[in-house]
Amino acid sequence: MRKQPAVYILSNKREGSLYIGVTSNPVQRIWQHKNNFVPGFTQKYNLHKLVYIELFDNMETAIQFEKRLKKWHRKWKLELIEKKNPEWSDLYSDII
Repeated sequence: MRKQPAVYILSNKREGSLYIGVTSNPVQRIWQHKNNFVPGFTQKYNLHKLVYIELFDNMETAIQFEKRLKKWHRKWKLELIEKKNPEWSDLYSDII
């Protein structure tokens, strides 16, 4: 995958802790999370499973969606993941 703005959600297990992020390089950024190069929340709670990703045409739109998504109720976030990834599979191999 070439560089492209994306909003992503990481988790540690089905309906577990969630981390929402935005990036211009999804492959690199998720790899960094998976290999603990990103200190903080994802490292502390072992959030290495890419359960949701949405690509955008530009970074501004991606950032707007990320900000909106972070304000959603947890139930809505879980429904979003379930809609696109009902098995809560790790989608990383789909983007590399």
